[in-house]
Amino acid sequence: MRLFTRLLSALPAAFLALSLSLSPASALSESGTLAWSTDPLTLREGPGTAYDVTGTIAADLHIKVLRCQQLWCLVDGDTGRGWTDKNNISFGKTSADWPGGINPDYPSGGTACFYTGSNYSGLEYCFSSGRVIRDLHLAGLDNRFNSVRLYGTSVAACRDRFFQSYCERIIESQPVLDQYLQGALSSVRVY
Repeated sequence: MRLFTRLLSALPAAFLALSLSLSPASALSESGTLAWSTDPLTLREGPGTAYDVTGTIAADLHIKVLRCQQLWCLVDGDTGRGWTDKNNISFGKTSADWPGGINPDYPSGGTACFYTGSNYSGLEYCFSSGRVIRDLHLAGLDNRFNSVRLYGTSVAACRDRFFQSYCERIIESQPVLDQYLQGALSSVRVY
C-alpha cells in the first residue's frame, strides 16, 4: 500500500515534466535577453562539443539568450532550445555584428552624461570621449541609469558587464533609455 501511495504522489510531477517536454518549441521564453543568430546555430544538450546535438536554428533569426558561460550560451528560438557557441550570437537590435555595424558618421569626441532618473533628472555622471567602463558595478553605478544626454559623441551601452548581452550604439540623447537598458546598464564606452 505504501508503494502505491508513493507512486500516486509522484504522478503529478511526472505529468508536469512530460507536458513541459511536449510543449511547442516555437514559443520563445518570456525571460531572457533578446539577440540574433548571426550564423546557423547548432544546439546541444550542454555547453560544449562533447554534448549531443539537439537541433539547429538558422542564421539571421531572433532568439532569446537565457544565460551564458564564458564561451557558450543557452538560447531559445523558434525551432528549439539548447546550448550554442557564443561567437554566433549578436546581442543587438539587428543581426549585424555588434554594435550593429560601425558607421563612420557616428559622432565622437565629446561628453556623455548619464542620469539616474528619466528626462535627465536625478544624479548626473559625465564621461569624456575615450572612457571605457567594462563593469559599472566596480564604480558603484551598476543598473542605475535611466537616461543619457550626449554632447558631440556616441556611446556603446550594454546590459551586462564586459559589453555582453543586449547592447546598443546610442547616437543621440535619450530622455528614457531603451527598455532593455533602462535601470539595467552595466558597461559603457564613450566614443
